[in-house]
Amino acid sequence: MEREIPGTDSRDAMGCYPIFSCRDWSRLSDDLDALHKGPVSLILVADPFGNYSEEILRRAFNELVVPFKEHFVADLRHSTNSFVSKHHQYYARKALAMVKVEVCEDPPGKIEEWSELYDLLVARHQLKGVKAFSRASFVKQLSVPGIVMLRATYKGEPIGAHLWCVQGDVAFSHLVASSVVGYKLMAAYALAWTALEYFTGKVQWIDWGAGAGLHAESTDGLTRYKRNWANDTRTAYLCGRIFDHAKYDEISRQKGLASSSYFPRYRAGEFR
Repeated sequence: MEREIPGTDSRDAMGCYPIFSCRDWSRLSDDLDALHKGPVSLILVADPFGNYSEEILRRAFNELVVPFKEHFVADLRHSTNSFVSKHHQYYARKALAMVKVEVCEDPPGKIEEWSELYDLLVARHQLKGVKAFSRASFVKQLSVPGIVMLRATYKGEPIGAHLWCVQGDVAFSHLVASSVVGYKLMAAYALAWTALEYFTGKVQWIDWGAGAGLHAESTDGLTRYKRNWANDTRTAYLCGRIFDHAKYDEISRQKGLASSSYFPRYRAGEFR
């Protein structure tokens, strides 16, 4: 996705949130070579289940290839009881005693319901930027092939939902949101347990994602929550490429960021 570089007439590019995927990683470097007269730079997070080696990534990305985050994943060839923590199993059972979870047959038809739930999440966590998805973006997301929505209800009223993206043999956890009642009834546990049951036999892997922030700590709550649903990890690599070195250095100097280790340098501090 191309974007304007503030204060300049130039543009750079970023991969789609939260990960970038492609069909043939071995030919990605050829595609990027063809963009040499386009954006100043490119930054993305590579699909941790992508069919690539570090060598293939380094051919495509001349500036940056580093391990970014460890995604917590579940190999569904193993029984869920063998790896989901006792804590999570207990709260899943407790939630499911009160909460009904179903697979939504028509995700686009639940746009209003989902948007209301996600607006609560945005307000609760003060989300900004790309994570504060608009209703218009959800209209498109809920129509993407491979999208799966699990809905949680209590006494017939929607209290939570979990969006998944299925590609090949992997189901990627995308977004989960709950109402105030959903938080009280721990709907997220009911949704996650139902996801494990639903995807078993349909895919081999579930990718729960990683902790929040640019540098997820092993002790933060979200990291602990995801780890206890998983039995393995996969590394997601942060990748960067510079197409126009002269322009890249010029913009970095203009913004007083020539010595920053952030990539791209001229966007240092963008998530503060």
